[in-house]
Amino acid sequence: MTEAQGEPGGGPGIREFLRQVTLEPADYDRFRGQPGQEEGRLFGGLVLAQAIVAAGRTASFGAIHSLHAYFLRAGKPQDPIDYTVERIREGRNFLTRRVTAVQAGHTIFEASVSFAAPEEGISHQAPMPPAPDPESCPPWWTTIALPRMANLPPEMAERMRSRLGRPIDLRSAAEPTRADDGTGRLPARAVWGRMVEPLPEDPVLHAAALAYFSDSGLVATVAHHYGLWAPGGGSASLDHAMWFHRPPRFDDWVLYVSESPAAHAARAIMLAGMYDRSGTRIATVAQEGLFRAPQPRGGAAPEG
Repeated sequence: MTEAQGEPGGGPGIREFLRQVTLEPADYDRFRGQPGQEEGRLFGGLVLAQAIVAAGRTASFGAIHSLHAYFLRAGKPQDPIDYTVERIREGRNFLTRRVTAVQAGHTIFEASVSFAAPEEGISHQAPMPPAPDPESCPPWWTTIALPRMANLPPEMAERMRSRLGRPIDLRSAAEPTRADDGTGRLPARAVWGRMVEPLPEDPVLHAAALAYFSDSGLVATVAHHYGLWAPGGGSASLDHAMWFHRPPRFDDWVLYVSESPAAHAARAIMLAGMYDRSGTRIATVAQEGLFRAPQPRGGAAPEG
């Protein structure tokens, strides 16, 4: 599925996000979500967020600690999505849920979501990479999206601009890498992100927002590096894993650093970490993406 794009927004962005992750109970362990996108392919981060909410509404204890998901086919931007939750494990310390998302009769997504009760134990982490203060960093869309918009028809550029940065304010924490810059660096990216307005005091919603953030721009780590980040490109998320090392909180700036250590056969792996402002690593993300060259305008889109 594709990644979220757009210009920083205000209150309407957070209200729209909360509307999108408020699922309608349909039956026992069944829920319906409304994407509400205007066009394009469905943003995979939204499906991750809705799946976490669906699983979380069936969990009797604990906080989410891991998610393992597959994007099986491109979703539609406006059609409702039906989520079925299976209670795979009901242990004393761990709960596991399988979530299946169906849209217009087709299974588009599957995930396993696990919750754990808090307990004492070992604790360590590598230090957070150095990064400038988020307030001093430029908006992410000015470093990547805005230059790409210059070659788009005005109406398409305006639609993209209206979506960027909502519901998350993204700031570039480092200059994005390019394959042709002569440094020989592998694809890498560092951004700060913060919800444009505070979330309700609900750990499930904070987890959903962090998952939404985890898929927002992650494909750009590789796509921008090779000049493939453009409308008509074949970039898409294939699968997604996320581990929450701390109880999920997304009420301040989070540093999101990603790299791609390997790619072959039009697929690349992206590994990423999330850190709060104190330097504590709060989550780790892994995703494989598909990367194909943009098709000529009017040509057929590549199959995924």
